[in-house]
Amino acid sequence: MTAFIFDCDGVLIDSEPISVAELGRTLRWAGAEISNARIYERMIGRSVAEIVGIVAREQGADATVLLPEYRTRLAARFDAELRPIEGIAAALRALPAAPKAVASSSTPARLAHTLRLCGLQNDFAPHVYSAAQVAQGKPAPDLFLFVADRLGVVPRDCIVIEDSPAGIRAAQAAGMRVVAFLGGSHAGPAGLAGQVTPLNPDAVIAAASDLPDTLRRMMADA
Repeated sequence: MTAFIFDCDGVLIDSEPISVAELGRTLRWAGAEISNARIYERMIGRSVAEIVGIVAREQGADATVLLPEYRTRLAARFDAELRPIEGIAAALRALPAAPKAVASSSTPARLAHTLRLCGLQNDFAPHVYSAAQVAQGKPAPDLFLFVADRLGVVPRDCIVIEDSPAGIRAAQAAGMRVVAFLGGSHAGPAGLAGQVTPLNPDAVIAAASDLPDTLRRMMADA
């Protein structure tokens, strides 16, 4: 039985430009010398806590105390600006019949908030999972293996839809097939095509409308 596992940010919701702008501002307030382009290049797909830890280790600029304010600003911007990825609602409803879940580096509270804002919560509930529920986040395979167990499927029967190098590596390490999704508005600024192609995902798509047929082909080829 095939199951579909979706990343959230940049795959279901068009959140990455907002998130990177606010995170970059927070890290620079903490004293880090880091551009938004650098965040896109190295850190997209990882949890905020992990990104803050990386910057603290590398530059000695610890933004931990600024995170509550960051989350407040981010939630306000999401309320005002957040939209689903173009075409994703229709694509989800055109998928082949199969179990599906969300596996995200975002916190459970943020996942609930953003999926509800974008009208996608009922497409996945109750199978919405966060890296906060496992020992290691992406690019470790822990979250995807956890989700497969919750869905009652073996990893080789899962197809993951991901936009980030960290997420693609995590899916591959879990023994799952993976579709690299380049339909978010951050794909160009982040140079995602150049980042994900060398990882040899099983498919690369540029728009949500490509998803149903791509997944059908992958199921047929299994």
